[in-house]
Amino acid sequence: MALCGEVISSVQSPLLDDSVEGCVDIKGRPAFRSKSGGWKSAFFIIGVEVAERFSYYGISSNLISYLTGPLGQSTATAAENVNAWAGTASLLPLLGAFVADSFLGRYRMIVLASILYILGLGCLTISALIYISNSHNCKSAPTGSSCSPSTSQIVLFFVSLYVVALAQGGHKPCVQAFGADQFDEKNPRECKSKSSFFNWWYFSFCCGVLVALSVLSYIQDNLSWGLGFGIPCIIMVFALIIFLIGSCTYRFHVDSDNGNPFLRIGRVFVRAARNWRVTDAAVATASEAEAQGILLHTGFQQYRYLNKAILVPEGSNRDVNVCSISDIEEAKAALRLVPIWATCLIYAVVYAQISTFFTKQGNTMDRQITPSFQVPPASLQLIVTLSIVIFLPIYDRILIPVTRAITKKPSGITMLQRIGTGMFLSALSMVFAALVEKKRLDTAIEHGMIDNPKATVPLSVWWLAPQYLLTGISDVFTMVGLQEFFYEQVPNELRSIGLALYLSIFGVGSFLSTFLVSLIERATSGPGRDSWFSNNLNRAHLDYFYWLLAALSAAALVLYLLFARSYVYIKKR
Repeated sequence: MALCGEVISSVQSPLLDDSVEGCVDIKGRPAFRSKSGGWKSAFFIIGVEVAERFSYYGISSNLISYLTGPLGQSTATAAENVNAWAGTASLLPLLGAFVADSFLGRYRMIVLASILYILGLGCLTISALIYISNSHNCKSAPTGSSCSPSTSQIVLFFVSLYVVALAQGGHKPCVQAFGADQFDEKNPRECKSKSSFFNWWYFSFCCGVLVALSVLSYIQDNLSWGLGFGIPCIIMVFALIIFLIGSCTYRFHVDSDNGNPFLRIGRVFVRAARNWRVTDAAVATASEAEAQGILLHTGFQQYRYLNKAILVPEGSNRDVNVCSISDIEEAKAALRLVPIWATCLIYAVVYAQISTFFTKQGNTMDRQITPSFQVPPASLQLIVTLSIVIFLPIYDRILIPVTRAITKKPSGITMLQRIGTGMFLSALSMVFAALVEKKRLDTAIEHGMIDNPKATVPLSVWWLAPQYLLTGISDVFTMVGLQEFFYEQVPNELRSIGLALYLSIFGVGSFLSTFLVSLIERATSGPGRDSWFSNNLNRAHLDYFYWLLAALSAAALVLYLLFARSYVYIKKR
């Protein structure tokens, strides 16, 4: 991590107390290093994250099966609904992070979001139980009445689903930022631990996902949807209790006196716009001390027009707050994030296929393990999680030390190098997905199953393993890299927003996936022809869609590399 090389040189006397500068405990008293923060606090918070991810993926991983099954939606409609919900759930963290960083604080937001989570999951369970009851009654009715879900049941289901999305929007960015806040950047030991925190954070929540995919998917497919939705609700109750128990160990950062960070950054853009006629020479001579500070800054040549914000606009009151060099640096840092954020969107589009078309693909293949047991299609996502759980410790304990010895950097490779590596592997996973899907279609044609969509194609589901495996390994690089990057490259007061920006990549990516599916569905469907996403997957062409995503991923990677080469890392003080 960049911060590890900038630890303060002065050493505090051991005779003084070990209070952490800028931090207090839950009662507002100075936070002491020996009694608060570090891994002792992080374990409580990571435990909450494991429970929350178990609950979230217990719903999202098999959602398409519920929509195409009990709710009776078509494959394309269900995929669009899943992507729309997942996109909303990934964009709402921007709202949750804004409220937390500006008003409530991360701790209160986590508590509030947990309560909303419990409410949403509880209502989701009720909607599933209503369906089970109605389905049983209609099947036993002598008149043979329709078993289609009622409008009220559908409304209750989707309202509950979006309450869960709203809860996740408050929970997700704040929990991770709050966990990273427990490590003091000015302490060499804690700084190093913080560098590993993001790796072990992702490892831990993948363990929660692993249990959700292996247990809940089976329960939902073979036992009861009501039970499959009810268990996550109970788990979230325990998660809230665990979080509250750890309250006495948490560190809370004291707000700085620099004012609202949104206003500081916004003021830079406004001032620069108002001073658009000012020349660079005028900026350089405005204040000798200030000008020297700007010229010595590494990123001075980037976005030079923002340097004009250092001058007070003509006609303005001279007593107004001026924009400091630090404010301008923060604004430039925010602007540098935009191209990195944008070029990672295709990675998110690819990621959206795991819980949609990958699952439907597996549903048509031979999933038989024993004569009495079939692998639930959503459980194939376990391969992604298992690859993360296995590869992350290898990355943290082997690859990082090796690359650290070569590059002399604390993190081994830079955050942007890590993200780019994952993007390459993601593009490669789409190539494998396209090849396997072509083989599945050829097998269906060979065995005369093209017009029998409910028949099992005699091709082992384990042919899908490479695309799941590559997706998991790419997550180790890109997912964790994005988390650390967007946490580190924003002002301290906006770290929840930073993580929300990382999550928004997957929100916008889900919406882009929905848009692509809808556009291709309209372009390729029509009288006498099947679309790429036909309900009969044996007549569909998911392989074409995967090749398209592979090409888009390659183009996005090229653009990403161009922007990454010119990126200037922010220097925290």
